Amino acid sequence: MRPGRRLGVDVGEARVGVAVCDPDGLLATPVESVPRDREGTADLDRIASLAAQYAVIEIVVGLPLSLSGVENAAAGKARDYAAALAGRVRPVGVRLVDERLSTIDAHRALREAGRSTRSHRAVVDQQAAVHILQAALDTERSTNSPAGEKMNTRKPRAPRRTS
Repeated sequence: MRPGRRLGVDVGEARVGVAVCDPDGLLATPVESVPRDREGTADLDRIASLAAQYAVIEIVVGLPLSLSGVENAAAGKARDYAAALAGRVRPVGVRLVDERLSTIDAHRALREAGRSTRSHRAVVDQQAAVHILQAALDTERSTNSPAGEKMNTRKPRAPRRTS
């Protein structure tokens, strides 16, 4: 298991849930829900700021695959968001991990903790980010390999000129 904090990100339509783990990569905890900024980049800026604040070694973004494992429109949006985030936090790595049912699990965990359904909206994105990050940490711990797919954070090379 690589030492270092990681940030977990759950990309939603209205909010982006953020979670962080401890320096040993054992336990994910909620941080905040960042409002989506469709017109600008305030949400990306805030997540980049949190990554710097916590000095993370990596950011794990949930990839919402269908139950059959197929990528759909939501997965494409998450990929685009992860790519934009990767450009902002370079050289910190960004990985995409399967997040099937993370929001459902988050709602269930909040209900079991005694939170009313009405109060879920404010924190469910954070709790989903916790589930995404914890699953990635557990996978890395059991396989000794980072979970998910690493985003390409390098700029593409210019084609070589041949003369």
